[in-house]
Amino acid sequence: NVVTTKIDGWVDHLYVKATGDPIRRGQNLLSLYSPELVTTQEEYLLALKNFRTLQKSAVPEYREGARRLLAAARQRLRYWDIPDSQIARLEQTGEVKKTLTLISPVNGIVTKRLVTQGMFVKAGMPALEVADLSTIWVDADIYQYELPWIKVGQPVTMTLDYLPGQTFRGRIDYIYPYLKESTRTAKVRLRFPNPDLRLKPEMFAQVKIESPVSRQAVVVPADAVLDTGLKQHVFIALGQGRFEPREVKLGVFGDHGLREVLSGLKGGEEVVTSAQFMLDSESRFREAVQMMMPGMEGGGKTEEKPAAMPGMKMEEKPGAAPAMPPGHKH
Repeated sequence: NVVTTKIDGWVDHLYVKATGDPIRRGQNLLSLYSPELVTTQEEYLLALKNFRTLQKSAVPEYREGARRLLAAARQRLRYWDIPDSQIARLEQTGEVKKTLTLISPVNGIVTKRLVTQGMFVKAGMPALEVADLSTIWVDADIYQYELPWIKVGQPVTMTLDYLPGQTFRGRIDYIYPYLKESTRTAKVRLRFPNPDLRLKPEMFAQVKIESPVSRQAVVVPADAVLDTGLKQHVFIALGQGRFEPREVKLGVFGDHGLREVLSGLKGGEEVVTSAQFMLDSESRFREAVQMMMPGMEGGGKTEEKPAAMPGMKMEEKPGAAPAMPPGHKH
């Protein structure tokens, strides 16, 4: 709540000493001296005197004119947020007050003090900011693919590093209708009760929104997914030591380390949950070797002489015995 004034004037007295001061609803915040306010009060007293004089007039037009003039003067004072109780006191005493006192609209804490005593302020200029911290808002960022599972009114839990072991419970209050261009995340406003004021503005927190993904959904362990940054794959176990890589489209995270699969996988298929990086490395190695082999570009095949494996000798065809060295006799 921003406290402003609707008339120009000077700060005559400042009741708030510093930011952070607790205040109550209806408590005095500052008094403002305004020559225009003094003039308007004097005009109201003249209109009141004129109305009382012409109230017994035999001419109806005079009585109606005096009544309208008084109503207009009273409405002008109300436009400046002068309460009816103060207007009634002005009618009873006839004393013009030189200052206008601004009061707090809520219970809370003074978060900003933008004026000093003796300062000139213009109409509409913010003088103080008062925050009711008994209920706080928390802004959280969520990914865009999680938006279908987020609804206003959902329960949320929050934890903070400076209060270990304590959990705060609240609800989703508002979902902003736009995304951040840099992160592609949506902002969600959460509401938490804060009766003992343990939660402070500008704190960092961790929030958890629990939402049922779907009654029937295909899920895989998160460890079974190979994420390259652009695509996600899983390996399907075909049996007899054979595996097939399969590109999948993933959804939201679930409980117990599960991940929703939107497409690319059917329920009941077996996936590899360990050693996927070994399978992935081997498949990429074979693909690279095939691309580097000669004669593979046009799709033709060439017959090659098998190479000897390390530690083995290839069998040779029998031939003529080598000649004996010269001078050798049996």
